[in-house]
Amino acid sequence: MKSLRLAALLIAGLFASNAIAAGDAAAGKDKSATCAACHSTDGNSPLAMYPKIAGQGAPYLVKQLKEYKEGVREDATMLGMTAALSEQDMEDLAAYFSSQTISVGAADPELVEQGERLYRGGNIETGVAACSGCHGPAGEGIEAAKFPALGGQHAEYTEEQLRAFRAAGRGDIDAPKYRTNDIDDPDALGMMQATAANLTDGEIKALASYISGLSK
Repeated sequence: MKSLRLAALLIAGLFASNAIAAGDAAAGKDKSATCAACHSTDGNSPLAMYPKIAGQGAPYLVKQLKEYKEGVREDATMLGMTAALSEQDMEDLAAYFSSQTISVGAADPELVEQGERLYRGGNIETGVAACSGCHGPAGEGIEAAKFPALGGQHAEYTEEQLRAFRAAGRGDIDAPKYRTNDIDDPDALGMMQATAANLTDGEIKALASYISGLSK
């Protein structure tokens, strides 16, 4: 009898866990008012300094919100915005913004060729991996792996993130931005840090421009 009760409790706990993990887009929309100031009501931020989060994979959004709240990914504004969010709030917000459609920009025609070459083939000579391997040929990302969608993102924002990853890859602790939040092992060099470490300023600019014009 005790074993049956224990099994019942375990099953109940499993269902409760699944209930928390499932995001509700309608509830997320109701909770998104404070996000709109920077990211707009549909996640298509009007200012290039703030990322577009419309259409972003829900697992990736939840991961970023958790890491902002825990201080793993550093940003004073986002730390304050996530402080009071529960796990369910994060799941709901992610469900809402992931259901929106990102507005695609236009790449600089003069940078398209270089950007496409790097995005699709990388740079073998300098050890830069192709972005398409993890982020998809159209920048759609891989949701199950929590690899973010990139297509349509503001070029300015993408540039900033690549520079931050590069700083971490090169150990440049004095850089304005230093991003390591995608590293599971703090003693290891993450994929983005290792790749971005070998990018030049020109390559970063070309990639960011090209990515801004990608669409699913």
